[in-house]
Parts: sequence; C-alpha cells; structure tokens
Amino acid sequence: MHLKPVRILVDSFADLGLTNAQMTNAREIICRLDPSRFHVSVFHVNRPDSWIAERPNTRLIRLPRRRQTVRILLEFLLGRHEILFYLKSSPASKLYLQLRKKWTDKRVVVGTIESQSDLHNESTVTPEAIQLWEETILRSDFLFSNAHAVKRSLAREYDLPSEVVPTGVDTKFFTPAWDRLPNPRPRVLFVGSLRPFKQPQLLLDAATRFPEADFFIVGDGLMAGELKNRVRHEKLANVVLHGIMGEESLRKEYQKADIFLFPSAWEGSPKVILEAAASGLPVIARNNYEPETVLDGQTGYLVSSSDELFARLGQLLEHPDHRRSFGLAGRKLSEQFDWDIITRRWEEIFLRLSSQEMSDRVA
Repeated sequence: MHLKPVRILVDSFADLGLTNAQMTNAREIICRLDPSRFHVSVFHVNRPDSWIAERPNTRLIRLPRRRQTVRILLEFLLGRHEILFYLKSSPASKLYLQLRKKWTDKRVVVGTIESQSDLHNESTVTPEAIQLWEETILRSDFLFSNAHAVKRSLAREYDLPSEVVPTGVDTKFFTPAWDRLPNPRPRVLFVGSLRPFKQPQLLLDAATRFPEADFFIVGDGLMAGELKNRVRHEKLANVVLHGIMGEESLRKEYQKADIFLFPSAWEGSPKVILEAAASGLPVIARNNYEPETVLDGQTGYLVSSSDELFARLGQLLEHPDHRRSFGLAGRKLSEQFDWDIITRRWEEIFLRLSSQEMSDRVA
C-alpha cells in the first residue's frame, strides 16, 4: 500500500481545445485519477484545460512555443516521477530512451498502441515516422493496446507483448437525444480525419445512391479539398462538409444524426464509434480491424466491402425501428467503456507498476 501518491509524468499536452485523439484520451484519464493516490505532471503551451488545471495534486509544466525538445527531455531525465505514461513518438522520447541506458534508471516507461502495427501498409505514414515510432513507443518498458486486434497486430508485426486497456468514452457528456423530433430526412454522420484510409469519399458515393438522406462530414485533412471539389462539381446538395468541430458542437451533431457511417479500413479502436454509440446511434463500420465496440446485428453492422456497406445503409434508412433498437443497444454497450471504468483499470495498473518499480529499487 502506498503512503505517498504515485507520481506520474504524462507525455501529453493539457492545452484547452486540443482535438488530437491521443491527447484528449490522456486528458480524460488525468482528470479522473484519484488525486489522493496519484500526483500528475503534464505539459502545456497555452491555457490549460480547466479540468486539469483545477485537479488537486497536479503540476502543469509550461513549455515554450519553440524548441520544446530540450525542456521535455530535462523533465524526462530529472523529473520526480515514478512512471512516464503515454510516451509520444518524438525526438525527446528518442533521446531519453537512448540516454537512460547509460545509468540505472528504474522508473517505468509506459507506451500505448492505438492503431494496427503494420504502419508500412499505410501510405500516409512516412518511413521516417515509422522509424521514430519503433525507436520510441516500441521501446517502452510496458506496452498497452487499446483492442485485442491491436494486440494481435503488435505481436504479429514485432513479436511484442502488450496488455489490453480499451479506449473510453464520456457517457455523461455524449448522450442520446431520444426526445427530439424526427428529422424530415434521415441524417447520416461521419466524424474523422479526411485521410485516404478513412475513406470519407464513400459518404459522397452514398449521397449519390441515397438522395433521400442527408450526409454530414465532420473533420479535416488531406482529402478536404478533393471532397469539396467533388461536392461542387457533382452538385451534391445532400452533403455538408463541416470541418473540425469543438466538443459541444460535435455532441449536438451526434444527437441530431440518425446513423453513424464509418467506412475507415485501417484503425485501432476509434473513439468516434464509441461517441456515436453513446449518443444512441447505430454504427456501420468495417470489420477489417475487428472493432469490439460494434456488435454486428445488435448495435449496428460490420461490413467487409463497400457494396455491403451501402446495402446495410439502405436497410437502416428504410427501417427507423432498426435504427432505434440498435441505438438503444449501442448506448448500453458504450456504458461498459465509460472513462470512469477505464480509468479505474489504469489506476490498478499504475499501482502495480509503481510497486514493481519500488521492489526493483530495493533489489
């Protein structure tokens, strides 16, 4: 039993308004860690999120806007933490992992794997980025995957073990609007970065096939210009490109939608699927990455091809009662992944790793 709080340095940013999935996941965990048992240090550049700033037993580390590597590295080397959590793929991490070999550093480094490990199969990931990932995250003392399929991918590609801790969702924030009036036309929603492996162009294909429905795309990225041009040239009046949204606006967009369509072919465990399910939406996703947050035929559909995706979408558009029953089941499933539950898992892990670190010091 720990008489003093476990000291954790989180390699993330606490800045208000950040939308990066990994950073928002870290924030959700930090805010829920019991302050009587865990002291947390975390970086920030601009105004920190009030959830973190107001958390007791929290140290905010201000970084300069430029040349952050040296400051982060010094914290890695000289900080009073016992556990370095959520290690990022960065120059500071690479230097730290190289330098720690030169002295007896028994502090624990924890890395998280949140995508498939066959990065060489994804064209938007550069060889340099893959090499940095291999030289940082994969050299952590302990690895945690956010899904069993991610764990299997890591073992297959690198022969590395990992423990599974799922990504969570705030089911108190993302909630259904069961009592809202029905939409005059069904609303189909996509949320995610506009990158080739996410396949957002299939929303436009669907809009052509199903002119009776409206399609809303939330996100930005490499394909934004291409999608805008296609919407304009094909005069797709039933497509709306929203760009990036803040949390409150996104929550409302989920609540206004009828179906969540996520055609991405390469993922780990997408948090947007959980947010949609928590909002009471049926989800259509691909089975390529075996998402555990969609139960095929119960909370939505898992499909193996674009043709099957369009067929399942047609079924849900035709049957509001199926949308309702799937949405109810999805909401119930999402509650198993609430961040409060997931954070308790992390607390158990941190206590276990800290006890192990103390044992190693004594030895």
